[in-house]
Amino acid sequence: MAKANVRSTAQCLTVFVAGLLMAGCEKQDTMSTAHQGLPAADVGLPADRVADAATTAEPTVGDARQGRSQPAVEMGQFTESVPGHPAGHPAGHPTGHPAGDSAGHPAGDSAADSAGVAAADSAGDAAMVVQPVETGIGPAIPPVTDLGGSASADAAEPAGDRAPAAPPEVPRTDFVSNEAGKGDGGAALISRETPERDVAKKDKGSAAKVVREPLFENWPDPQVALVLTGSQYGYLEPCGCAGLDNMTGGLARRATLLDQLRARKWPVVPIDAGNQVRRFGRQPEIMFQVTLDGLRTMGYRAIAFGPDDLRLPADELVGIMQADDPFVCANAVVLDPSFTSPFLIIEAGGRKIGVTAVLGPRNQKRFNNDDVILRDAEAALKDIWPKMKEPACDLYVLLAQASIDESIVLARKFPQFSIVVTTGGEGEPARMPDQVEGTKSHLIQVGTKGMYAGVIGLYDDPQTPWRYQRVPLDSRFSDSAEMLRLLAAYQQQLADIGLVGLGVRPQDHPSGLTFVGSKACEECHKEEYRIWKEGQNGHAPGHAKAFATLKKPPKRSSIPRQHDPECISCHVVGWNPQKYFPYKSGFVSEEKTPHLKDVGCESCHGPGSAHVAAENGDEKVDEAELGRRRVEVRLLLDDAEPFCVTCHDLDNSPHFVDEGVFEEYWKRIAH
Repeated sequence: MAKANVRSTAQCLTVFVAGLLMAGCEKQDTMSTAHQGLPAADVGLPADRVADAATTAEPTVGDARQGRSQPAVEMGQFTESVPGHPAGHPAGHPTGHPAGDSAGHPAGDSAADSAGVAAADSAGDAAMVVQPVETGIGPAIPPVTDLGGSASADAAEPAGDRAPAAPPEVPRTDFVSNEAGKGDGGAALISRETPERDVAKKDKGSAAKVVREPLFENWPDPQVALVLTGSQYGYLEPCGCAGLDNMTGGLARRATLLDQLRARKWPVVPIDAGNQVRRFGRQPEIMFQVTLDGLRTMGYRAIAFGPDDLRLPADELVGIMQADDPFVCANAVVLDPSFTSPFLIIEAGGRKIGVTAVLGPRNQKRFNNDDVILRDAEAALKDIWPKMKEPACDLYVLLAQASIDESIVLARKFPQFSIVVTTGGEGEPARMPDQVEGTKSHLIQVGTKGMYAGVIGLYDDPQTPWRYQRVPLDSRFSDSAEMLRLLAAYQQQLADIGLVGLGVRPQDHPSGLTFVGSKACEECHKEEYRIWKEGQNGHAPGHAKAFATLKKPPKRSSIPRQHDPECISCHVVGWNPQKYFPYKSGFVSEEKTPHLKDVGCESCHGPGSAHVAAENGDEKVDEAELGRRRVEVRLLLDDAEPFCVTCHDLDNSPHFVDEGVFEEYWKRIAH
């Protein structure tokens, strides 16, 4: 992309980023809490901000271009007719736009503020537009193809020996096809490990706007509705900095989805593929407890372990788990086999569903916990199958904590599992199930960060025994009052424990320098300080009020988050924004270090102690050293954007790396 004039190298502008871009976004793997049933008043949650999910209106979401509801998938096919996607394109084809992205303007901004960006986004025949919607579930995708044989296909005993493993860097292509129209019902057949997404290097201008998917359109009431989730990675709620329309995921919205399905009188069976956390330490331990409290409240019937869950100390896991918790895993045991079932038989709506889970080889290597006993996944499945098949279930489900390649191997070797739910891949999950070539098994991706749920409706209909819907947990779903109480109590728990109790330890800054606060810059940089403090070009200051948005979030439930390290890190001076720890001279608390709250000059220019000491004469230096120290705190505009995405990443500012958005943000703080 050609740089706008403000970024011309001829200008060699230095950025006194007293708040580059908008208010620091809370890097929020936010969590719920172990404390349940607290009334809103007890946790400081305004009653008018607590949504009653059961009374949410159900909208109609249609084709925004034509102003009418339009099927996304034809019966028995996976050919997509979503505007902007060519027919026959492999299901789940990534648009290049961040998952959950639904607006063409900078996150949290008004349409008027983003007019220039919206104009650029609207170019191109393939661009999609967003249909404004009300809250609620709304109509849905029509029926899809057969899941394959039921359990009576007992004939499907485990296949032979393990297939030779492909090298990790080489995606397998022998078990599947990318061509539509092969296999049962014309399902698209795929197998390709989704590459990891680099949030700092997303191709600009490549993102098409995605129309919101209609939900459960023309679905008759199913006998059972399976709700599939997983890979939450600690994102108990999405970061509020993204703006309500861009936020996707979270326990509060997931609970509302389940409430709305139950309000339809559907027998709901929630199943989770695991990996509730993503880090190690005291906060993830609390996070796991909080998540489990939420899953219990939502009525989950089966929960698998992920590799990051099993990194937690075994005594913590056992202390959190209750006797009636539906944890399931065939090849991982925590301390004692009695704590985890190798498989579960779930009865609902007159149907029997067999569920088991395994950790694949790659995920087994991601943790080292002597209290966890691991087995080979294939050997474990062979061992449990004779007992698992005895109840003659209507459907068998395998939760594969594994890469997509490994999940396909398992589907091929154990075709009796009609559904293989995989945690493999990155970002947005495939829009429809993918049939594994040569089998009647279908692969379903859950995605990452809890942004999506997959819903399977089971029917007593040989022609259409099942239907599937991928459900993005977007702003159509209000926040569950129960989950908001968990989140509020969780934040209070963090405040009570404090940073020291959470094991947050300050580290030395790599430069060896210290932070002095933005006020120290004002005397020499009066105009830059004024822009930071007051804003410009008709925009209110953002960075200078970043901490206040933690204490009183402006566009979401009013739960204070100023004690959460995962939020603090992008809202103050002197923290590592990606690792969630402070530097030794960085922000500690509003009481102890008030001069370091908010996103200040040093958030982008680095600690200013040496520069200030030289300029004030507190340290005698020659002209060469004085010049060198001035250069140290400069940040060229051309170098700024990659630095900014350490906070303005795809979770917190989904549109920040879109073409022209940086320039729009820069106008607000240009100095």
